[in-house]
Amino acid sequence: MYKNRLSFSRTVGLIVGLYFAAFTLLSLLVKLPSVKVLAIETATMAGSIAVIEDDTLIGEVRINVKIAHSERVMTSVEWLLTASTLSINDIDAFAVSIGPGSFTGLRIGLSTVKGLSYAAKKPIVSVPTLDAFARRLRFSSLPICPMLDARKNEVYAALYKWENDQCTKIIPETAIAPSDFLKEIKGHTIFMGEGAKIYRELIKEKLNGNALFASPSEMTPSASSVAEIAIEKLKEGITADPVSLVPFYLRRPEAEILWKG
Repeated sequence: MYKNRLSFSRTVGLIVGLYFAAFTLLSLLVKLPSVKVLAIETATMAGSIAVIEDDTLIGEVRINVKIAHSERVMTSVEWLLTASTLSINDIDAFAVSIGPGSFTGLRIGLSTVKGLSYAAKKPIVSVPTLDAFARRLRFSSLPICPMLDARKNEVYAALYKWENDQCTKIIPETAIAPSDFLKEIKGHTIFMGEGAKIYRELIKEKLNGNALFASPSEMTPSASSVAEIAIEKLKEGITADPVSLVPFYLRRPEAEILWKG
């Protein structure tokens, strides 16, 4: 009786083992549909367009010159798609850097993505600008402070910490005088962005040798980082409503302040 039970248990174990082995092999053989995302980053003068397929960067265009985004965004999109041998219908979703940043730049980026989304009938994913910026240093063991110029002697800034491939926002986005924001930072921190370049000497003075600065290639936002976060959101089923989606300004545009008083 005992031997029969033992034999039965072994048989069941063998069947279960074969089942899971077959399932694993099938998972390897059956390739799930890939996801292509086209992302637009126009929160600063350094604009960029990127196309990513799953975890592979297909191509990215970056331009950091004093030319209005309205004059180059669609041209860059068309060039990148052509160079990548893709059409707009090959894109599964569109991502946009939603702010904070340049009011005009954010509006241009968002209106472009809305137009592309409508034409291709594909969803939109919005990504906070500073979140995407911090992703550029995702392997850093130190806190990261993206800092953009907000004019009026202020910056758009936040503080992040990467650990075990997870990002924690220690200080959320704010529009603030750089000296006031720096009071909240303790210990070695990596600064990045045009705001960090403008206020570099102030940062060094206030942090007493604890300030580090990203390399020139990492000092500007990147559409590829926007696309990476967008793919993660898509996997979670998170998309934006194109009708109600507006830029994340953090503060009211100057024209609105003058108009409403």
